[in-house]
Amino acid sequence: MKYLVAGLGNIGYEYEDTRHNVGFSVLDVWAQASNTAFKTDRYGDIAEVKFKGRTFVLLKPSTYMNLSGKAVSYWLNKLSIPVDHLMVIVDDMALPIGTIRIRKGGSAGGHNGLANIAQMLGTEAYPRLRVGIGSHIGFGSQVDFVLGKWTPEQKEALIPVKDRAIEAVKAFAFEGIDRAMNRFNKSSEKEKKEATAPGQ
Repeated sequence: MKYLVAGLGNIGYEYEDTRHNVGFSVLDVWAQASNTAFKTDRYGDIAEVKFKGRTFVLLKPSTYMNLSGKAVSYWLNKLSIPVDHLMVIVDDMALPIGTIRIRKGGSAGGHNGLANIAQMLGTEAYPRLRVGIGSHIGFGSQVDFVLGKWTPEQKEALIPVKDRAIEAVKAFAFEGIDRAMNRFNKSSEKEKKEATAPGQ
């Protein structure tokens, strides 16, 4: 059983370690932990991870964020993977750092990568996992914020978040999206409340 896991980001040295590239970062951690390497192919870098009878095809699109749908659509068709076996990992400014959220579908919420995927697939009903990158308030414009680089402290804080995101994708494949949402969205809500509690 195959799943396409697309981590969104922008290619190029100038975009490394930026908040917008958190999807790339999650897949890099997964590939490294699985002792596999990405290979450059059409519209992106591809790695394949097998785990307990499931095959996860990890995709880092080379089309740049705003044309992510081109790569996602191509690889879904090439590998004959249905849309409900797709998981898109993407950054989200509406969520605090340390929070992840699984969704079955819905609007792009202003995210150009998600919007282009919906356009190319002809539907907004595809699974996605949003990784919180925090608010841009105090950091200038939204564009400057998402294309800005993580601080050393934030990079350290993201280590367990990336691991949890990988576990969430595995849960999606093995338990179904409803159970995965129930498990991981609830834990994220708890962490969000603790992070914003008085005295924190």
